Amino acid sequence: MSRIAAAFDALQKRGRKALIPYITAGDPYPDATVEIMHAMARSGADVIELGVPFSDPMADGPVIQKAGERALGKGIGMTQVLGFVREFRAGNQATPIVLMGYANPIERYGVDRFVADARAAGVDGVLVVDYPPEECEGFAATLRAHGLDPIFLLAPTSTEARMKHVGRIASGYVYYVSLKGVTGAGHLDIATVASMVPRIKSFVKLPVGVGFGIRDASTARAVADVSDAVVIGTALVQLLQTCTRDNVAVVAAEFIAGVRAALDA
Repeated sequence: MSRIAAAFDALQKRGRKALIPYITAGDPYPDATVEIMHAMARSGADVIELGVPFSDPMADGPVIQKAGERALGKGIGMTQVLGFVREFRAGNQATPIVLMGYANPIERYGVDRFVADARAAGVDGVLVVDYPPEECEGFAATLRAHGLDPIFLLAPTSTEARMKHVGRIASGYVYYVSLKGVTGAGHLDIATVASMVPRIKSFVKLPVGVGFGIRDASTARAVADVSDAVVIGTALVQLLQTCTRDNVAVVAAEFIAGVRAALDA
């Protein structure tokens, strides 16, 4: 059983929902990334999505775009991202790590090299926004052969055929994009999420995490009531931008603890 599957299995047995925070690797301070990851894990994060900085992140809104630009400007690439994971694993062998990003950095690094190095570093899952499932069955199979979970996005516009396809090749969990637009945009419609998650589950026998548009603890709680996991990124990335180097991990911990408390209430 993968680390991700084990985490969701343990949560299900305890009647809890997964909290999955997203941060951009290297932002706002490269030397604080691992410290932030540990702080989030201690405060209730069940899985951590670590964003791989990219210059043209088509699915991300301005907050995460700017975070990626800052990280790139500080020299953060795939090598550094994998280094963050290795350093995190030296102190935490339990919390699953998912790399979230785009095809270009992976292909530039080399697909086979990436998969091998990600596994060796301690990565558990990979979500590539611009790898549609119909075009990356080979990549998904390679990930699974190395013990990594290929994670895919589904959206309000996803067809039944797309859901069936994802159900065949995905593992770990699926990420439901709760609105039409980029990260951090729009108004979250809980009723639509509540109707869509069971539809997804009729084709995909994996936990369903919901993200895009979750801004605070109360929204997270509402989403958790109708899903298996809450993914929260833009609000956290935006908050961390306001922090000094000395308090950034403390602020991250307080934010995650507040969301965790809301989910468990």
